[in-house]
Amino acid sequence: MMLSKTTTQLRRHALIKSLSTKAATASSRSSGPIGSDGRHEIWREGIYDHDNEPKVKRRDGTYQPIEKLRGFINYQRNKEPYRDPSRRVLDWEELNPIEGRDDEKHTSIERKVQAARCMDCGTPFCQTHTGCPVNNLIPEWNNLVYNGQWGDAIERLHKTNNFPEFTGRVCPAPCEGSCVAGLVDAPVTIKDIEYSIVDNAWNEGLIVPRIPKERTGMTVAVVGSGPSGLAAADQLNQMGHKVTVFERADRIGGLLMYGIPNMKLEKDTVDRRVNLLREEGIEFVTNADIGKNVDVNELRANFDALSLCLGATKPRDLEVKGRELTGVHFAMEFLTENQKRLLLTKEGQLESNWDKSKFITAAGKDVIVIGGGDTGTDCIGTSMRHRCKSVTNFELMPQPPAERAANNPWPQWPRVFGIDYGHAEVRAVFGKDPRVYAVMTKEFIGDENNHVKALITQDVDLSSGRPVAIEGSEREWPCDLAVLSMGFVSPEDYVAKELDLDLDQRNNIHALHGDYRTSIEGVFAAGDCRRGQSLVVWAIHEGRGVADAVDGYLKEKRRDEIEAGKPTSVFANLSSISPHV
Repeated sequence: MMLSKTTTQLRRHALIKSLSTKAATASSRSSGPIGSDGRHEIWREGIYDHDNEPKVKRRDGTYQPIEKLRGFINYQRNKEPYRDPSRRVLDWEELNPIEGRDDEKHTSIERKVQAARCMDCGTPFCQTHTGCPVNNLIPEWNNLVYNGQWGDAIERLHKTNNFPEFTGRVCPAPCEGSCVAGLVDAPVTIKDIEYSIVDNAWNEGLIVPRIPKERTGMTVAVVGSGPSGLAAADQLNQMGHKVTVFERADRIGGLLMYGIPNMKLEKDTVDRRVNLLREEGIEFVTNADIGKNVDVNELRANFDALSLCLGATKPRDLEVKGRELTGVHFAMEFLTENQKRLLLTKEGQLESNWDKSKFITAAGKDVIVIGGGDTGTDCIGTSMRHRCKSVTNFELMPQPPAERAANNPWPQWPRVFGIDYGHAEVRAVFGKDPRVYAVMTKEFIGDENNHVKALITQDVDLSSGRPVAIEGSEREWPCDLAVLSMGFVSPEDYVAKELDLDLDQRNNIHALHGDYRTSIEGVFAAGDCRRGQSLVVWAIHEGRGVADAVDGYLKEKRRDEIEAGKPTSVFANLSSISPHV
């Protein structure tokens, strides 16, 4: 059948248009939706369209309005990057970019795009025990961010997490490891969104003191002001109890203040939350080392309940020849004294006021960090800012695979190779990754002044499931400073001994999960001192749990006192506490 000339021309035009569109789409796919500025590309229709939300480039190359129904398909995971490593090693400021100053900071459009990737799963594994220990309502506040309801988002976030500004900065995000989108693609940037919600809330004045309207007349002493202690104090205070937190250091915050370096968690961020808790009625006592300059039995006599949130601060040692040499230090010795120096400098104190005998510098030295994990990375980052000569990181285990192994299925935490901030900084400055895998330290070698100058390692064989040194694999490494970052084995034991508390097989304070009661009436334990070394988010979970347990105990105690015709407890008489505090 013959076609008219007009029909033939129309079909030819349609075919050319179709081919042109496919070519353009293929070209767009090859370049991807992320632009040169590190964000999804956007498009506005005209010069008068700047008051409206732009169209965003999708994975198929088209520009369309942002939508959530197929967000995990249409948009690419795009984590907000840290500041450029070659620039950030020159200061002690936080890794996260600041809005209005750093080009890396994501826009509100990009944050909405990332929130749109949340699938709002029927079973959100991200907020279950496989993901978030505090059971954050992640799909809910992701959706609120997508809809621009930031005030409601911080309300939902605070429902389960007392300190999202801490976890949003330092948590390794197990929630992302169990994100359902991660089964077929990259997970949602949950940690970035959490961080954005709480920072926006502080900036907009949405986080204000919540003064309890009623008080129970019951008193609680919390020993330790790390994340578990602060979470317990916050919860108990809101329940109406009078809470006093005792901290042995000169500042409140525990590892948040002195264990985590400034570039991961700015100390003004810690002080801001502590000051809020203080306004809400919590009392803080510093320089109170319970069991040493304060008798723990005084606390038991003056308070209705005692919650021990001591942390796990006894480090794992390395018992090899030469361990006693000068220049071999535990990670927390290195990190804590560095943080104290930074705070003194920030407050304008003279250098002569520093305790130089304790300060450990990596400046101009060959540094070896023994042990990986977050603490090892923090030691690497601190050494880089000291202007070390070199830094090497030894890890006992072999290098993790690039992707999940068969024995590490979703939704478990993915044990895969990654580059943390300290590793990225070493790569940027020295051009190579600092990590050496499957090695163990055999001996430290000292100079004529008994200062470490080198160490010897052996490669290890892990095929049997445990490390076995390989004979003849010895290597010598130059080393002026060795930092032991091999984790923590238990809490220090002097408080437990003073109270004669039962311990478990790992020398942690024995207190059942969900109950938190120790072997002594009215004494509870939570956090790393109960469950062992863990994450900040687990410490918050423990603090919230022990608060519920203490509250239940106090209700029982008050009921028993009323039934016995005794007057209920009044606030503790702190004047009886040791004058050394």
